[in-house]
Amino acid sequence: MNESNDIPVLFEDDSLLVIDKPAGVLSLTDGYDRSLPHLATILAPRYGRLWLVHRLDRETSGALVLARSAAAHRNLNDQFKQRQVEKVYHALVAAAPDWETFSTDFPLRKDGDRQHRTVVDPERGKPARTDFAVLERFPRSALLEARPHTGYTHQIRAHLRQLGCSIFADRLYGIPTQVGDNANEPIDRLALHAYRLSFLHPLSNQPLSFTAPHTPDFSSAISKLRAPFTVRII
Repeated sequence: MNESNDIPVLFEDDSLLVIDKPAGVLSLTDGYDRSLPHLATILAPRYGRLWLVHRLDRETSGALVLARSAAAHRNLNDQFKQRQVEKVYHALVAAAPDWETFSTDFPLRKDGDRQHRTVVDPERGKPARTDFAVLERFPRSALLEARPHTGYTHQIRAHLRQLGCSIFADRLYGIPTQVGDNANEPIDRLALHAYRLSFLHPLSNQPLSFTAPHTPDFSSAISKLRAPFTVRII
């Protein structure tokens, strides 16, 4: 995907561009191959210069805001830093938790192991909070809501790993006993979706909230997990 028309737009004005980022699209320039297309190179021909305010992992889909002016960029950056932005994610996990809601403040440290993962580190980590809630249970898995109150790299994935939950198709943070090969999973990319994003308009101060509907592959994964367990006899 490298055309701006392939990226759904949830809102646009002179200050903002809110998109529904497809899975597989880079938010930033790739650190290894700078020639790979990313949001700025894809969207700039149609929308002009854009400032990235926050990022989503390459395989994460959903709501993302970009600024269309330096002033809007400064304002939105301040809102993120002051934790005034509400972010709601949906995740499909391979093991259903034994709780309905859970709030964690495990301290996190970026680039904390040989795999360059964000890890829980009570001594050197920084405070990080995520609120989780079970939205739907399946026979051996669940659909979770995650609300990160801080914005550390891979925060949701690291916190879920610490809680003993693996997001489907998470090859980096998945627990080996939960995440198998692709053939046995309901989705072939990280099952994490930025469902809703709420903040104040940088000029008018008006509250804004945008919802990105589940992608077709995410919805299909939910349908597969809802289906009764069947055994195929060949």
